[in-house]
Amino acid sequence: MSSSGTPLTSMEICAGAGGQALGLHSAGFRHLALLEIDKHACKTLRTNVTGHPDWSGCEVVEGDLNDVDPFTHPQLAKLGLGPGDLDLLAGGVPCPPFSTAGKQLGEEDERDLFPRMAKLVEQLRPKAVMIENVRGILDKKFTPYRDRIVAELEGYGYQYCGWRLLEARAFGVPQLRPRTILVMIDERYMSGAEFEWPTGNGEVVTVAEALEETMRERCEPYGAAGKAVFDEWLAKATLRGSEAPTLVGGSKKHGGADLGPTRAKAQWAALGVDGWGVANDIDKCDPDRDLFREAGPMLTVEQAAIIQGFPRHWKFQGGKTARYRQVGNAFPPPVAEAVGRSIAAVLRPGSAQTSASDQVPVVAPLLPVARREAAPAPMAQISFEDLEEVSV
Repeated sequence: MSSSGTPLTSMEICAGAGGQALGLHSAGFRHLALLEIDKHACKTLRTNVTGHPDWSGCEVVEGDLNDVDPFTHPQLAKLGLGPGDLDLLAGGVPCPPFSTAGKQLGEEDERDLFPRMAKLVEQLRPKAVMIENVRGILDKKFTPYRDRIVAELEGYGYQYCGWRLLEARAFGVPQLRPRTILVMIDERYMSGAEFEWPTGNGEVVTVAEALEETMRERCEPYGAAGKAVFDEWLAKATLRGSEAPTLVGGSKKHGGADLGPTRAKAQWAALGVDGWGVANDIDKCDPDRDLFREAGPMLTVEQAAIIQGFPRHWKFQGGKTARYRQVGNAFPPPVAEAVGRSIAAVLRPGSAQTSASDQVPVVAPLLPVARREAAPAPMAQISFEDLEEVSV
Protein backbone atom coordinates (compact mmCIF):
# COMPACT_ATOMS: atom_id res chain seq x y z
CA MET A 1 0.00 0.00 0.00
CA SER A 2 1.20 3.53 -0.73
CA SER A 3 2.59 5.20 2.36
CA SER A 4 0.54 7.99 3.87
CA GLY A 5 3.23 10.51 2.95
CA THR A 6 3.08 9.95 -0.80
CA PRO A 7 0.24 10.55 -3.28
CA LEU A 8 -1.71 7.66 -4.70
CA THR A 9 -0.69 6.96 -8.28
CA SER A 10 -2.92 6.76 -11.34
CA MET A 11 -2.72 5.87 -15.00
CA GLU A 12 -5.52 6.81 -17.37
CA ILE A 13 -6.54 5.48 -20.76
CA CYS A 14 -8.70 7.37 -23.29
CA ALA A 15 -7.86 10.50 -21.30
CA GLY A 16 -9.39 12.93 -23.79
CA ALA A 17 -8.85 16.55 -22.80
CA GLY A 18 -8.26 15.66 -19.16
CA GLY A 19 -11.63 15.97 -17.42
CA GLN A 20 -11.25 12.75 -15.47
CA ALA A 21 -7.56 13.45 -14.87
CA LEU A 22 -8.33 16.87 -13.40
CA GLY A 23 -10.88 15.41 -11.04
CA LEU A 24 -8.67 12.56 -9.88
CA HIS A 25 -5.79 14.99 -9.45
CA SER A 26 -7.98 17.08 -7.14
CA ALA A 27 -8.85 13.89 -5.25
CA GLY A 28 -5.17 13.39 -4.42
CA PHE A 29 -3.94 11.09 -7.21
CA ARG A 30 -0.60 11.67 -8.96
CA HIS A 31 -0.84 10.72 -12.61
CA LEU A 32 2.01 8.72 -14.04
CA ALA A 33 0.61 8.59 -17.57
CA LEU A 34 -2.32 9.82 -19.67
CA LEU A 35 -2.99 7.76 -22.81
CA GLU A 36 -4.97 9.26 -25.69
CA ILE A 37 -5.21 8.80 -29.47
CA ASP A 38 -6.59 12.20 -30.54
CA LYS A 39 -3.76 14.56 -31.47
CA HIS A 40 -5.63 17.71 -30.43
CA ALA A 41 -6.53 16.27 -27.03
CA CYS A 42 -2.91 15.18 -26.54
CA LYS A 43 -1.77 18.73 -27.27
CA THR A 44 -4.27 19.98 -24.69
CA LEU A 45 -2.93 17.53 -22.12
CA ARG A 46 0.69 18.49 -22.80
CA THR A 47 -0.13 22.19 -22.61
CA ASN A 48 -1.63 21.78 -19.16
CA VAL A 49 0.56 19.16 -17.51
CA THR A 50 4.03 19.19 -19.10
CA GLY A 51 6.40 21.17 -16.93
CA HIS A 52 3.71 21.95 -14.38
CA PRO A 53 5.05 21.22 -10.88
CA ASP A 54 1.73 19.75 -9.74
CA TRP A 55 1.87 17.22 -12.60
CA SER A 56 5.57 16.37 -12.35
CA GLY A 57 6.46 13.08 -14.03
CA CYS A 58 3.16 12.70 -15.90
CA GLU A 59 3.69 11.18 -19.36
CA VAL A 60 1.27 12.06 -22.16
CA VAL A 61 1.27 9.01 -24.44
CA GLU A 62 -0.21 9.61 -27.89
CA GLY A 63 -1.28 6.56 -29.84
CA ASP A 64 -3.69 3.69 -30.33
CA LEU A 65 -4.30 1.98 -27.00
CA ASN A 66 -4.27 -1.40 -28.73
CA ASP A 67 -0.64 -0.79 -29.70
CA VAL A 68 0.58 0.38 -26.28
CA ASP A 69 2.28 -2.15 -23.99
CA PRO A 70 2.47 -0.84 -20.41
CA PHE A 71 5.91 -2.39 -19.85
CA THR A 72 7.72 -1.92 -23.18
CA HIS A 73 6.38 1.36 -24.55
CA PRO A 74 9.31 3.83 -24.33
CA GLN A 75 7.41 6.41 -22.25
CA LEU A 76 5.88 3.83 -19.94
CA ALA A 77 8.89 1.56 -19.54
CA LYS A 78 10.84 4.33 -17.81
CA LEU A 79 8.18 4.46 -15.10
CA GLY A 80 9.47 1.09 -13.94
CA LEU A 81 6.01 -0.16 -12.99
CA GLY A 82 5.55 -3.76 -12.00
CA PRO A 83 2.31 -5.65 -11.41
CA GLY A 84 0.63 -4.28 -8.30
CA ASP A 85 2.60 -1.02 -8.14
CA LEU A 86 -0.13 1.22 -9.57
CA ASP A 87 -2.87 2.45 -7.25
CA LEU A 88 -5.57 3.27 -9.84
CA LEU A 89 -6.17 2.44 -13.49
CA ALA A 90 -8.92 4.70 -14.83
CA GLY A 91 -10.45 5.53 -18.16
CA GLY A 92 -13.47 6.58 -20.14
CA VAL A 93 -13.62 4.01 -22.90
CA PRO A 94 -15.35 5.06 -26.16
CA CYS A 95 -19.08 5.68 -25.78
CA PRO A 96 -20.54 4.99 -29.28
CA PRO A 97 -20.84 1.21 -28.80
CA PHE A 98 -23.35 1.87 -25.99
CA SER A 99 -24.83 5.29 -26.75
CA THR A 100 -28.57 5.42 -27.41
CA ALA A 101 -27.77 8.03 -30.05
CA GLY A 102 -25.96 5.35 -32.06
CA LYS A 103 -26.54 1.77 -33.13
CA GLN A 104 -25.59 0.29 -29.73
CA LEU A 105 -23.50 -2.50 -31.24
CA GLY A 106 -21.74 -3.08 -27.92
CA GLU A 107 -18.97 -5.67 -28.12
CA GLU A 108 -19.54 -5.98 -31.87
CA ASP A 109 -18.42 -2.37 -32.33
CA GLU A 110 -14.75 -2.15 -33.30
CA ARG A 111 -14.42 0.86 -31.00
CA ASP A 112 -15.23 -1.18 -27.89
CA LEU A 113 -12.15 -0.96 -25.66
CA PHE A 114 -13.46 -2.75 -22.57
CA PRO A 115 -11.50 -5.90 -23.52
CA ARG A 116 -8.30 -3.85 -23.83
CA MET A 117 -8.97 -2.24 -20.46
CA ALA A 118 -9.43 -5.68 -18.90
CA LYS A 119 -6.13 -6.82 -20.42
CA LEU A 120 -4.35 -3.83 -18.89
CA VAL A 121 -5.87 -4.70 -15.52
CA GLU A 122 -4.51 -8.24 -15.89
CA GLN A 123 -1.05 -6.90 -16.75
CA LEU A 124 -0.76 -4.02 -14.27
CA ARG A 125 -2.87 -5.38 -11.39
CA PRO A 126 -3.69 -1.91 -10.04
CA LYS A 127 -5.21 -1.66 -6.59
CA ALA A 128 -8.38 -0.12 -8.03
CA VAL A 129 -10.14 0.18 -11.39
CA MET A 130 -12.51 2.97 -12.47
CA ILE A 131 -14.24 2.94 -15.87
CA GLU A 132 -16.63 5.63 -17.12
CA ASN A 133 -19.19 5.43 -19.91
CA VAL A 134 -22.61 6.68 -21.04
CA ARG A 135 -25.79 5.58 -19.29
CA GLY A 136 -26.71 3.44 -22.31
CA ILE A 137 -24.36 0.72 -21.10
CA LEU A 138 -26.86 0.07 -18.29
CA ASP A 139 -29.51 -0.96 -20.83
CA LYS A 140 -30.88 -4.44 -20.23
CA LYS A 141 -29.50 -5.65 -23.57
CA PHE A 142 -25.96 -5.16 -22.25
CA THR A 143 -26.48 -7.04 -18.97
CA PRO A 144 -24.63 -10.19 -20.14
CA TYR A 145 -21.75 -8.04 -21.39
CA ARG A 146 -21.49 -6.12 -18.12
CA ASP A 147 -21.59 -9.39 -16.20
CA ARG A 148 -18.71 -10.81 -18.26
CA ILE A 149 -16.58 -7.73 -17.62
CA VAL A 150 -17.21 -7.95 -13.89
CA ALA A 151 -16.57 -11.69 -13.83
CA GLU A 152 -13.26 -11.29 -15.64
CA LEU A 153 -12.04 -8.64 -13.20
CA GLU A 154 -13.28 -10.67 -10.25
CA GLY A 155 -11.13 -13.49 -11.60
CA TYR A 156 -8.10 -11.22 -11.19
CA GLY A 157 -8.92 -10.69 -7.52
CA TYR A 158 -11.08 -7.57 -7.62
CA GLN A 159 -14.23 -6.94 -5.60
CA TYR A 160 -17.21 -5.49 -7.45
CA CYS A 161 -18.32 -2.13 -6.04
CA GLY A 162 -21.01 -1.53 -8.63
CA TRP A 163 -22.05 0.06 -11.90
CA ARG A 164 -23.52 3.35 -10.75
CA LEU A 165 -25.32 6.10 -12.71
CA LEU A 166 -24.21 9.48 -11.38
CA GLU A 167 -25.83 12.79 -12.35
CA ALA A 168 -23.26 15.53 -12.89
CA ARG A 169 -25.66 18.19 -11.61
CA ALA A 170 -25.51 16.58 -8.15
CA PHE A 171 -21.83 17.53 -7.97
CA GLY A 172 -22.06 21.20 -8.85
CA VAL A 173 -21.84 20.82 -12.63
CA PRO A 174 -24.32 23.22 -14.30
CA GLN A 175 -25.46 20.60 -16.78
CA LEU A 176 -27.55 17.47 -17.16
CA ARG A 177 -24.96 14.77 -17.74
CA PRO A 178 -25.67 11.24 -16.53
CA ARG A 179 -22.54 9.07 -16.52
CA THR A 180 -22.14 5.41 -15.65
CA ILE A 181 -19.15 4.43 -13.49
CA LEU A 182 -17.76 0.97 -12.78
CA VAL A 183 -15.52 0.66 -9.71
CA MET A 184 -13.68 -2.49 -8.69
CA ILE A 185 -11.06 -2.68 -5.94
CA ASP A 186 -8.46 -5.31 -5.07
CA GLU A 187 -10.21 -7.57 -2.58
CA ARG A 188 -7.26 -7.33 -0.21
CA TYR A 189 -8.10 -3.66 0.38
CA MET A 190 -11.77 -4.41 0.90
CA SER A 191 -11.26 -6.57 3.96
CA GLY A 192 -13.18 -4.74 6.66
CA ALA A 193 -13.74 -1.77 4.31
CA GLU A 194 -16.70 -0.63 2.26
CA PHE A 195 -16.68 1.50 -0.87
CA GLU A 196 -19.02 4.47 -0.42
CA TRP A 197 -20.54 5.88 -3.60
CA PRO A 198 -20.59 9.69 -3.55
CA THR A 199 -23.96 11.40 -3.64
CA GLY A 200 -23.08 15.08 -4.05
CA ASN A 201 -24.45 17.91 -1.95
CA GLY A 202 -27.72 18.40 -3.84
CA GLU A 203 -27.05 22.07 -4.61
CA VAL A 204 -27.68 22.85 -8.28
CA VAL A 205 -25.39 25.35 -10.01
CA THR A 206 -27.41 27.12 -12.71
CA VAL A 207 -26.32 28.37 -16.10
CA ALA A 208 -26.87 31.95 -14.94
CA GLU A 209 -24.55 31.47 -11.97
CA ALA A 210 -21.87 29.60 -13.91
CA LEU A 211 -21.65 31.92 -16.92
CA GLU A 212 -22.40 35.37 -15.50
CA GLU A 213 -18.74 36.34 -15.10
CA THR A 214 -17.59 35.23 -18.56
CA MET A 215 -20.70 36.56 -20.31
CA ARG A 216 -20.13 39.95 -18.73
CA GLU A 217 -16.51 39.91 -19.91
CA ARG A 218 -17.63 39.17 -23.46
CA CYS A 219 -20.30 41.87 -23.58
CA GLU A 220 -18.63 44.78 -21.76
CA PRO A 221 -16.34 45.84 -24.67
CA TYR A 222 -19.44 46.68 -26.76
CA GLY A 223 -20.84 49.38 -24.53
CA ALA A 224 -24.58 49.92 -24.31
CA ALA A 225 -25.32 47.35 -27.01
CA GLY A 226 -23.26 44.75 -25.18
CA LYS A 227 -24.93 45.59 -21.89
CA ALA A 228 -28.34 45.09 -23.49
CA VAL A 229 -27.29 41.64 -24.74
CA PHE A 230 -25.93 40.73 -21.32
CA ASP A 231 -29.00 41.96 -19.44
CA GLU A 232 -31.39 40.09 -21.74
CA TRP A 233 -29.36 36.89 -21.48
CA LEU A 234 -29.10 37.10 -17.67
CA ALA A 235 -32.82 37.79 -17.30
CA LYS A 236 -33.74 34.72 -19.37
CA ALA A 237 -31.17 32.45 -17.73
CA THR A 238 -32.15 33.57 -14.24
CA LEU A 239 -35.86 33.21 -14.95
CA ARG A 240 -35.38 29.64 -16.08
CA GLY A 241 -33.12 29.02 -13.07
CA SER A 242 -31.84 25.71 -14.38
CA GLU A 243 -28.76 23.78 -15.34
CA ALA A 244 -28.02 23.22 -19.03
CA PRO A 245 -29.02 20.24 -21.18
CA THR A 246 -26.27 17.70 -21.87
CA LEU A 247 -23.48 19.04 -24.06
CA VAL A 248 -22.87 17.01 -27.21
CA GLY A 249 -19.35 16.41 -28.44
CA GLY A 250 -20.41 15.36 -31.90
CA SER A 251 -18.67 13.21 -34.48
CA LYS A 252 -15.67 14.07 -36.60
CA LYS A 253 -17.70 12.83 -39.57
CA HIS A 254 -20.55 15.28 -39.20
CA GLY A 255 -20.24 19.05 -39.64
CA GLY A 256 -19.09 21.68 -37.19
CA ALA A 257 -19.77 22.20 -33.52
CA ASP A 258 -23.11 23.18 -32.01
CA LEU A 259 -24.93 22.55 -28.75
CA GLY A 260 -26.84 19.45 -29.73
CA PRO A 261 -30.03 18.27 -31.43
CA THR A 262 -33.06 20.47 -32.04
CA ARG A 263 -34.60 19.78 -28.63
CA ALA A 264 -31.40 20.80 -26.84
CA LYS A 265 -31.14 23.96 -28.95
CA ALA A 266 -34.67 24.93 -27.92
CA GLN A 267 -33.73 24.43 -24.27
CA TRP A 268 -30.63 26.57 -24.73
CA ALA A 269 -32.77 29.27 -26.36
CA ALA A 270 -34.94 29.31 -23.24
CA LEU A 271 -31.74 30.03 -21.31
CA GLY A 272 -30.91 32.95 -23.61
CA VAL A 273 -28.26 31.12 -25.66
CA ASP A 274 -28.18 30.45 -29.41
CA GLY A 275 -27.19 26.79 -29.73
CA TRP A 276 -26.72 26.69 -33.48
CA GLY A 277 -22.96 27.11 -33.31
CA VAL A 278 -20.02 27.99 -31.12
CA ALA A 279 -18.74 31.55 -30.71
CA ASN A 280 -15.22 32.68 -31.46
CA ASP A 281 -12.87 33.24 -28.54
CA ILE A 282 -13.22 36.62 -26.86
CA ASP A 283 -10.09 38.02 -28.54
CA LYS A 284 -11.44 37.05 -31.98
CA CYS A 285 -15.05 37.98 -31.37
CA ASP A 286 -17.25 38.87 -34.34
CA PRO A 287 -20.01 40.65 -32.39
CA ASP A 288 -22.64 40.35 -35.13
CA ARG A 289 -22.04 36.61 -35.40
CA ASP A 290 -21.20 35.71 -31.80
CA LEU A 291 -23.22 38.08 -29.60
CA PHE A 292 -25.92 40.05 -31.38
CA ARG A 293 -28.15 37.15 -32.39
CA GLU A 294 -31.91 37.00 -32.20
CA ALA A 295 -31.91 33.97 -29.86
CA GLY A 296 -29.04 35.32 -27.75
CA PRO A 297 -25.25 34.97 -27.78
CA MET A 298 -23.57 31.73 -28.71
CA LEU A 299 -21.24 30.12 -26.17
CA THR A 300 -17.47 30.21 -26.52
CA VAL A 301 -15.42 27.03 -26.04
CA GLU A 302 -14.35 28.34 -22.65
CA GLN A 303 -17.97 28.79 -21.58
CA ALA A 304 -18.85 25.30 -22.79
CA ALA A 305 -15.94 24.02 -20.69
CA ILE A 306 -17.34 25.82 -17.63
CA ILE A 307 -20.70 24.14 -18.28
CA GLN A 308 -18.78 20.84 -18.33
CA GLY A 309 -17.17 21.56 -14.96
CA PHE A 310 -13.67 22.60 -16.07
CA PRO A 311 -11.84 25.42 -14.24
CA ARG A 312 -10.91 28.44 -16.34
CA HIS A 313 -7.17 27.78 -16.12
CA TRP A 314 -7.46 24.59 -18.20
CA LYS A 315 -6.54 25.49 -21.80
CA PHE A 316 -7.78 23.54 -24.81
CA GLN A 317 -5.75 23.25 -28.01
CA GLY A 318 -6.66 22.93 -31.68
CA GLY A 319 -9.17 24.73 -33.89
CA LYS A 320 -12.49 25.87 -32.45
CA THR A 321 -14.38 22.75 -33.53
CA ALA A 322 -11.64 20.41 -32.29
CA ARG A 323 -11.56 22.19 -28.93
CA TYR A 324 -15.33 22.13 -28.57
CA ARG A 325 -15.44 18.39 -29.31
CA GLN A 326 -12.86 17.80 -26.60
CA VAL A 327 -15.09 19.67 -24.17
CA GLY A 328 -18.31 18.01 -25.29
CA ASN A 329 -16.88 14.51 -24.96
CA ALA A 330 -15.28 15.08 -21.56
CA PHE A 331 -16.02 13.56 -18.16
CA PRO A 332 -16.91 16.41 -15.74
CA PRO A 333 -13.97 16.89 -13.35
CA PRO A 334 -16.12 17.33 -10.19
CA VAL A 335 -17.75 13.92 -10.73
CA ALA A 336 -14.39 12.24 -11.25
CA GLU A 337 -13.08 13.96 -8.13
CA ALA A 338 -15.95 12.70 -6.00
CA VAL A 339 -15.51 9.09 -7.16
CA GLY A 340 -11.75 9.40 -6.78
CA ARG A 341 -12.12 10.50 -3.17
CA SER A 342 -14.29 7.48 -2.44
CA ILE A 343 -11.70 5.15 -3.99
CA ALA A 344 -8.88 6.84 -2.08
CA ALA A 345 -10.83 6.46 1.15
CA VAL A 346 -10.59 2.68 0.71
CA LEU A 347 -6.98 2.57 -0.45
CA ARG A 348 -5.81 4.95 2.24
CA PRO A 349 -8.35 4.96 5.08
CA GLY A 350 -8.22 7.81 7.57
CA SER A 351 -6.52 10.25 5.22
CA ALA A 352 -7.98 13.75 5.52
CA GLN A 353 -7.79 14.27 1.76
CA THR A 354 -9.90 11.21 0.98
CA SER A 355 -12.99 11.48 3.15
CA ALA A 356 -15.88 10.22 1.02
CA SER A 357 -18.45 11.81 3.30
CA ASP A 358 -16.84 15.25 3.29
CA GLN A 359 -16.25 15.83 -0.42
CA VAL A 360 -15.36 19.27 -1.72
CA PRO A 361 -15.72 19.02 -5.52
CA VAL A 362 -14.06 21.55 -7.79
CA VAL A 363 -17.10 23.83 -7.98
CA ALA A 364 -15.86 27.23 -6.80
CA PRO A 365 -14.09 28.16 -10.09
CA LEU A 366 -17.46 27.85 -11.87
CA LEU A 367 -19.04 30.72 -9.92
CA PRO A 368 -18.39 34.46 -10.03
CA VAL A 369 -16.71 35.79 -6.88
CA ALA A 370 -19.85 37.47 -5.57
CA ARG A 371 -21.79 34.22 -5.80
CA ARG A 372 -19.04 32.16 -4.15
CA GLU A 373 -19.37 34.26 -1.00
CA ALA A 374 -23.08 33.70 -0.48
CA ALA A 375 -25.37 30.88 -1.46
CA PRO A 376 -27.74 31.82 -4.28
CA ALA A 377 -31.41 32.21 -3.54
CA PRO A 378 -33.52 29.21 -4.57
CA MET A 379 -34.73 29.35 -8.15
CA ALA A 380 -37.55 27.60 -9.94
CA GLN A 381 -36.19 24.71 -11.96
CA ILE A 382 -37.37 23.04 -15.11
CA SER A 383 -36.92 19.37 -15.83
CA PHE A 384 -35.01 18.82 -19.04
CA GLU A 385 -35.15 15.33 -20.44
CA ASP A 386 -31.65 13.87 -20.26
CA LEU A 387 -29.96 13.73 -23.63
CA GLU A 388 -27.47 11.00 -24.49
CA GLU A 389 -24.12 12.22 -25.79
CA VAL A 390 -22.75 11.38 -29.20
CA SER A 391 -19.01 10.90 -28.94
CA VAL A 392 -16.19 9.33 -30.88
